[in-house]
Amino acid sequence: MSYLEPTPEQIKAEKVYREMGLTDEEFAMVENILGRLPNYTETGLFSVMWSEHCSYKNSKPVLRKFPVEGEHVLQGPGEGAGIVDIGDNQAVVFKIESHNHPSAIEPYQGAATGVGGIIRDVFSMGARPIALLNSLRFGELDDPKVKYLFEQVVAGIAGYGNCIGIPTVGGEVQFDNCYKGNPLVNAMCVGLINHDDIQKGIAAGEGNSVMYVGATTGRDGIHGATFASEELTDESEEDRPAVQVGDPFMEKLLLEACLELIKCDALVGIQDMGAAGLTSSASEMASKAGMGLEMDLDKVPQREKNMTPYEMMLSESQERMLIVVKKGREHEIKEIFDKWDLNAVTVGKVIKEKVFRLYHKGEIAAEVPVDSLAEDAPVYHKPSKVPAYYEEFQKQEGTVPEVADVKETFLKLLSQPTIASKEWVYDQYDYMVRTNTVVSPGSDAAVVRIRGTKKALAMTTDCNSRYLYLDPEVGGQIAVAEAARNIVCSGAKPLAITDNLNFGNPEKPEIFWQIEKSADGISEACRTLNTPVIGGNVSLYNETNGVAIYPTPVIGMVGLVEDVEHITTQSFKSAGDLVYVIGETNPEFGGSELQKLVHGEIFGKAPALNLEVEAKRQEALLEAIRQGVISSAHDVAEGGLSIALAESVMSGEIGAKVTLTGEEVTALFSESQSRFLVSVKKENKETFEKLVDAVLIGEVTEDTGLVIENESGDVILKATQAEMKSAWKGAIPCLLKSKA
Repeated sequence: MSYLEPTPEQIKAEKVYREMGLTDEEFAMVENILGRLPNYTETGLFSVMWSEHCSYKNSKPVLRKFPVEGEHVLQGPGEGAGIVDIGDNQAVVFKIESHNHPSAIEPYQGAATGVGGIIRDVFSMGARPIALLNSLRFGELDDPKVKYLFEQVVAGIAGYGNCIGIPTVGGEVQFDNCYKGNPLVNAMCVGLINHDDIQKGIAAGEGNSVMYVGATTGRDGIHGATFASEELTDESEEDRPAVQVGDPFMEKLLLEACLELIKCDALVGIQDMGAAGLTSSASEMASKAGMGLEMDLDKVPQREKNMTPYEMMLSESQERMLIVVKKGREHEIKEIFDKWDLNAVTVGKVIKEKVFRLYHKGEIAAEVPVDSLAEDAPVYHKPSKVPAYYEEFQKQEGTVPEVADVKETFLKLLSQPTIASKEWVYDQYDYMVRTNTVVSPGSDAAVVRIRGTKKALAMTTDCNSRYLYLDPEVGGQIAVAEAARNIVCSGAKPLAITDNLNFGNPEKPEIFWQIEKSADGISEACRTLNTPVIGGNVSLYNETNGVAIYPTPVIGMVGLVEDVEHITTQSFKSAGDLVYVIGETNPEFGGSELQKLVHGEIFGKAPALNLEVEAKRQEALLEAIRQGVISSAHDVAEGGLSIALAESVMSGEIGAKVTLTGEEVTALFSESQSRFLVSVKKENKETFEKLVDAVLIGEVTEDTGLVIENESGDVILKATQAEMKSAWKGAIPCLLKSKA
């Protein structure tokens, strides 16, 4: 294969580097760093390490805005995953990552390997993964290709998570036309660790051995990082070889071997071979330690014949890790991996000279300064421009959509795929494996107990991208606030976030403006709600044939339930319980489900948010939950109060009768922020009202339907359990069965 590789002179003259993703200016920088022309392998190393996916060259100026420190943060951004202290020498480890482009081309494997990769990020820190979540975006389900992508992505997530034995406990799915050609597949993993088991990805100690462990290297996933840093086009199908293939059974063995490995004091550092494979793991580990690395590629376990250095270094074959081991103790590592029937091969050593040197067939195949790959990628401050559509939306007066038939509209909203039951999705996931799942998918947040303690962890993924499209700064604040609301409604204190910044092409000034403003909003919300950013992922170039997705910075949040007695769910519990609303309702319909249903598009201003008010309401509600006076709690989100009532009634298999004041459509369907729907036992009425500023609107009933009246006592909406469930539960299965 190597005889086909162009010479350094040809690479420059024929601009071969452009095909790898380097610009003319970047190639000149490489030439300057090396003091010579790079060969084919070296050009490949720079192209993947300087891609947006690995270097964050377009997003670094924005990422610096995030608050990354907090009293409980043990590890912020920069390692495989972030870590937060939860007391008793325990910590929670979590991270979210995207696999958007691979999932658009090969949805089953794209989604499966996204799950596999995020699991490795967590156990490479020394943590045992205890839960998986996801955040998915697709086009509308009346399109045959979208149906195919949706079905295959869900199957891929289920196939990998179920096989490896980690419960998939929660997530979200939203549908909007802007994702038609570019679905978003964001996977989150949460793990548990003891403080003394925390590992870092460093290659320290001159002469220490570099060992390759896990599966063999093939030609799958070559240039996956570069592929993830380009817009999708009609020709992207040709990039199918850039999608990796996963093996969850191999990963299960690797997970157990690595968790055994961290107990061995011969281990110096460990890192997942994720994006850019061997190149990123080796160069980043050496750079972080201020050292260099030599590697003999002939020793790399290969599953295909005649692999070139370029192919081995850029392959993104799955289920592989790179570890650094104290010299002379390699046999101890090999014994562990032999037991699990996995490769464990010494492929190199740590050197003092800060270079990355690769040998192949006795010759030097590449020699570059190690920091030039990991640290010296160019950083771009892209031009930013306010989009014309935003200025137009800001001038628009808020209007209330016209609703001719309240009940018909209510049932139609319940059957909108973004609101409708996601049972079709999560029924494919094993969310009870390991038997620690206390609150399974379908409530505001998932809750997983921590064995041997009274504690539990609540976790969620959230982002309403329509609000972000209308106003990225306010929308960014709302994404964090909604995640925190879901955590609080579950009886937990929000700890920190991991974010997945999914945007279009940053080289377009209007898109870069969306990125900057979203980051401003997320940062402000994180500071006010005391939830630092401990890590995440940036996924740019989410465009198809030049059309960008809505800005979608998904927020993954984890909270601590101090006592499992505090765990709360959204379902109404007992007839006679009082129903309250916390927060005011205003006529806010910009980006709402009702606006989309009535007008077929979104426009105007996003709902307003006061972060100080948000923080106070969350604190008051959490205190009431901890004092045991709350029977149920639910965040009022998409579709407004009527939908929140329906969800609380349906999940409790019970009824409610409430009275709403003010203009009917606003009272029922507005998406005003910072609102909660709670139920309280009558005997707790006084205590609750002292703790929380809330309005009593009705009570839970024996009759299993929903009855909503106005101030005059006229019924404005009445629906039975059967009517609501038919619309809510039947929507997604029905759309998938229909022949478009």
